[in-house]
Amino acid sequence: MTGIPQADSSTEPFRLPSSCEPALLERFLKAEAMALWAVRSSQLQEVPANVRTFLRQHEEDEQRHLAQFETLLAHRAHERGRLPSVPQQWPALAVQLFGYEALGLEFALLLADLRPDLTSILEDELTHVGFFEREIRKILSGEPSAAEHARMSARAWWRKLPRTLNRYLEHAALEPYRQELARRILSAIECRLIETGLLEQ
Repeated sequence: MTGIPQADSSTEPFRLPSSCEPALLERFLKAEAMALWAVRSSQLQEVPANVRTFLRQHEEDEQRHLAQFETLLAHRAHERGRLPSVPQQWPALAVQLFGYEALGLEFALLLADLRPDLTSILEDELTHVGFFEREIRKILSGEPSAAEHARMSARAWWRKLPRTLNRYLEHAALEPYRQELARRILSAIECRLIETGLLEQ
């Protein structure tokens, strides 16, 4: 895809300096608030029973994370008047939840490297990504129309991801590392989408 870095085989870890810690914490404060609202909105949609059960636990995880970052930064996340809109059909909603959890996981990996005491957040992100990955595989191996809907949604989400990621990386402390971070994060997520069958190689 034009303008989107392709996956590479580099497995070398990317380490940010400690000066980037406040920026990452701020990113997480905003991201956890957004995730909490998205999970609440998702529970209002028609989803499988096991997913609804998981989303309730997911909401509790996000509330706990948000409170943790509000304490660390000594200020509260911005409140919003209404919940965000999310896809109403499960195949598209599953892709969106999976994609943004995968993005959150990449940031959690960076944060855990700087703050080993926050590794529990990384563990939760791994759990969330793993759950939605399994649900995506169920969709792709099930009804052909639902599988195609999921793949179309994934292609649309992937095209928007670079702009979303640029907003996440907008911070002076991250500017020197922005291009390399974007390349590595996009590469990791592309690999995950390919491995699950949402994108073609």
